[in-house]
Amino acid sequence: MILFDIKKYAIHDGPGIRTTVFLKGCPLSCWWCHNPEGLSINPQLIYDKTRCIVCKECIDACSTQAISLSPDGLMTDFLRCRQCGACTEICPSEARELAGKNMSVESLLEIIEKDIPFYDESGGGVTFSGGEPLMQPEALLRLLKECGILGIHRAVDTTGFADPDALRKVAKETDLFLFDLKFMDCTKHKKYTGVCNDKIMSNLQMLAKEGSMIIIRIPLIPGINDDDENINKTGLFVSALPGVKTIHLLPFHDFQKNKYRKFGMKYRAENIRLLENSRVSGAVTKLKKFGLSVTIGG
Repeated sequence: MILFDIKKYAIHDGPGIRTTVFLKGCPLSCWWCHNPEGLSINPQLIYDKTRCIVCKECIDACSTQAISLSPDGLMTDFLRCRQCGACTEICPSEARELAGKNMSVESLLEIIEKDIPFYDESGGGVTFSGGEPLMQPEALLRLLKECGILGIHRAVDTTGFADPDALRKVAKETDLFLFDLKFMDCTKHKKYTGVCNDKIMSNLQMLAKEGSMIIIRIPLIPGINDDDENINKTGLFVSALPGVKTIHLLPFHDFQKNKYRKFGMKYRAENIRLLENSRVSGAVTKLKKFGLSVTIGG
């Protein structure tokens, strides 16, 4: 499997103290994505110009001659770059990094097992996030099963855009889903995420009907999905799901914009303003009217 990060002692990805494992690959391309390094399922080169000392060691290390010196500094031709990581290994200032690495299930389990005492003490466990963890369903399912054998609480943070059969298999080995819900309208969903939401909605209904434990997560993006119509339709939809009563609102922030610069990617949320507190509290009030438990963050 291919990961891009492992965060230990996480406290916002499910109950208790957790280890959050970030798997690469996502079928969505949200304008505001906080983890652009998780979009591609393949390892990706990161270049931080501010750390580069222009020693040119990377030029000599590159077998495809993808790196060259220009008036603007060292440039990478990504059509030539094979993402092999040779330049990252030789870079003395760590200006070049490779986001994503292959790891065996056994190696990851060794890391997870070390924190079992913290899980037991806090009621925590492991959370598989991304990207979209269901982009690597076989590895995810095996990890969930092995963690279950060890008695570790298992959460899956998902966009819901996945093969229903694969999701159903994963659900049997999952204690909690953190399920993203962004729009009720298919047209808007496709505009801002790249896909329609029909599969997401039907998968969510299927999980709820079959008794999965679910917390809904709504990234609240000003001027995009924080309008009264979307909030009210979301509240109506979620309140009709059997057993689903909890929503976590995740107000937009722009901490991630520097990541896009490092990847040489366009940040489409550049002009989105930060959310006003009144808009957040207004969304909370509206959703609570549907009998839902609503918290900010989580």
